[in-house]
Amino acid sequence: MTDGQDRPERPRFEPEIIPPDPDGRQSAWRHTPFRDSNWRGGPFGDTRTAQRIYVTRLGPFSIALVLLAIAAIVTIIVIAAVGAVLIWIPVIAAVLIIGAMMRLFRGFGPR
Repeated sequence: MTDGQDRPERPRFEPEIIPPDPDGRQSAWRHTPFRDSNWRGGPFGDTRTAQRIYVTRLGPFSIALVLLAIAAIVTIIVIAAVGAVLIWIPVIAAVLIIGAMMRLFRGFGPR
């Protein structure tokens, strides 16, 4: 064992800090063929730009729409659960009928 295991490892190199351009122009790396001015960074836009998010109070119509959406989701879940239960009713009935018939016919077999 070595004596230096308790000390953290020092970084192998210092990070390079690039200051912004003094005249406000874009850096040269943004003008490469892969970063052309029409490219917006994929489906979500350029991630380095500021975004605004507007939050407003919900009015009565919006609250009614939200409640309607919640009711629709709950209804779909309940219908799916009831459907899953109803699918098993014929299966359980068939198992019970087969079991009753096997018990009935067990007495008529060879001894």
